Amino acid sequence: MSDIDGATYSSAAHDSTIGIQAGVVHNSSVYFVHPDASPQEKYRVGVRLLEDGVPSRALEVITDAIAHGYHNAEVRFHWVLAMFSTRTHHDLSTEEIQQLHRASGLVRSYPEGEWKEALRVAFELLAALGSTGGATGPVLKQLQDLPPRQHDAILRHLDLMLTGGLKDDLWAETLEKAEVERLGNDRAKRVWAYFEPSPIGARAALPRLNTAAAAAAQAALPPRVALFVVSSAALGALAWIAHPALAVIESLVALGAGRAAARCGIQWWGRIGPDQTAGSDTPQPHSPAPPEGGFTNSVRNRFDHYFRVRTPHEFTPDAWLAHTAEVRSDLASEIADLYRERRIGVERVNWLIRYLAEEARNRHNNGTLFDRHPQDRTPIRTKVLTVTALAVCGAAVLAGLATAVRGAVQPRPMWALLAFLGVAWSGHAAAQLWLRVRRERHRLALEAQEYQEELAARQKAHQRWKAFLDEARPSELEMETWLACDKTSFVDEALRHHRLTWRDLITHTILVAPARPYKRARVQGGPWRYSHYVIRLFLFTRDGIREVSSELTFSDSTRRNEQRSNYRFDALSSVQVTENADAGYDLELVLTNGPARKIRVKDADARQLAPDESAREISEISLSTAGFTHTFRLLEGIAADGKGWLERHNPDNLTSLQIAD
Repeated sequence: MSDIDGATYSSAAHDSTIGIQAGVVHNSSVYFVHPDASPQEKYRVGVRLLEDGVPSRALEVITDAIAHGYHNAEVRFHWVLAMFSTRTHHDLSTEEIQQLHRASGLVRSYPEGEWKEALRVAFELLAALGSTGGATGPVLKQLQDLPPRQHDAILRHLDLMLTGGLKDDLWAETLEKAEVERLGNDRAKRVWAYFEPSPIGARAALPRLNTAAAAAAQAALPPRVALFVVSSAALGALAWIAHPALAVIESLVALGAGRAAARCGIQWWGRIGPDQTAGSDTPQPHSPAPPEGGFTNSVRNRFDHYFRVRTPHEFTPDAWLAHTAEVRSDLASEIADLYRERRIGVERVNWLIRYLAEEARNRHNNGTLFDRHPQDRTPIRTKVLTVTALAVCGAAVLAGLATAVRGAVQPRPMWALLAFLGVAWSGHAAAQLWLRVRRERHRLALEAQEYQEELAARQKAHQRWKAFLDEARPSELEMETWLACDKTSFVDEALRHHRLTWRDLITHTILVAPARPYKRARVQGGPWRYSHYVIRLFLFTRDGIREVSSELTFSDSTRRNEQRSNYRFDALSSVQVTENADAGYDLELVLTNGPARKIRVKDADARQLAPDESAREISEISLSTAGFTHTFRLLEGIAADGKGWLERHNPDNLTSLQIAD
């Protein structure tokens, strides 16, 4: 699409600043675990969570599946990956280490197969931590021999665990794979769809009811019809008394002409013409105009935008806006009134505004932009027949009056004249009221038909846009894979800039936070994902900490505003976390030789939860996915122990994971 709108709602907590955006929560049940779900189903959801970058929740679900009796080599393999994903050996509790030791003893009990071999390789890699290059050669050979699925999963989820020479041996392969996948699957053309909100359903304006005017006309019609009948009968009787034969002829001509005038008049005056409005001869009930405000103004601005970019060839954008000012105003008022519910953002209505702008351009090209009912133009023949019939009817009535008066004695001429006046007045009044009722019925029928046609057309446009979004929107796995590739590329550039290898590092951590302004979205039960990130890398060497940060535009994987800083272990005096329900999470680093540095980790989730979601659970998932948990634990340990932390985390002193025989 040439112009795609953002998927965010402009919102904000009371102490937020420009650039903080509310977000889109996609309706999805991929992470939903029914209370009565089988262990197999729980396991499948756990694997999905692990692949999509939510290892903390994946570990809970897979552990639950194992506790309910579902365990084999494949299940244990993913359980081990979930245990270590985004964590290091030092992040494990004593209980978790014991669980891993017991799980390693179960490997030999599983049937032979690719999953058993992958599980064995994973444990042997963990056991090889801290070993020399020669000692790791056999296990690296076993890793290379694994099928791609298991091989790639180990490299991805044991990333923080694999350090030193072992990581150096694997880094070229990891980097090559990241470069291949970083812009794969049409990333640049599809990322926008992830942040696009689900389009709200199609609606159209209902036919306007003119109940009061129609009821008044129907109430006034019977007396006038009665007067017309009585007056016509009286005039006919007086004419019969004066000249029976002539009176019969005049009556038949008047009846025939009147019937013809009525039939043709309905087609002329009893319908809404192209230049008429419904009930133009009576006051119309108008729907109250939508109040001016944020949503209404946003709707008008979007109409101006889409009319400007969808312009007929013969118009400039400004000329087209001037030409369609009234059309845009009517459409904007209609949409603002139709979707004026609380908390509906204009972003969910953009698809309809875009469609209406395209329809206006198409109607202009067809010459029907300002014609409301071009199909109702009355043929000239009908008009001629109507006028002729009325003239004949009037002449017959006048002839009847003359017959009744001719040769009559007093007071018959006076009664004949009164009957004639009654016929003329009541006939005209009854005809007007009858036509008004018929026009109202015709208007309602016509607008009901237009409503159905317009609603059907909008529903088709809605389905087309929704299907397009569903096809273009990346999956959680794709979003997570792209972000992982971005982090890998960023780490490699930082290592090359500082001329470091993995052997030179004690450990590293990456903190991924939102960068304003941004759009954000997530699926139900999943972490927030952003259109604009700040990636912050901490490289821990024996000489101190090297910090590198850069802003990442996620759609095309471009980075800018890179910053670097270095400080000793003892320069980090304290690490604090500030949590505010209305603002989010801030990580504050206090250095002995400089001002405190505040890092925004996550913005608030207020009012962005599905009915069955837990605010704390979503917050923990997002923080874990951002790398906050691991980063905070590392920085907190350094702030507390200084160089003592270095002694405990020295790779040369790293204790490998003990595997059961």
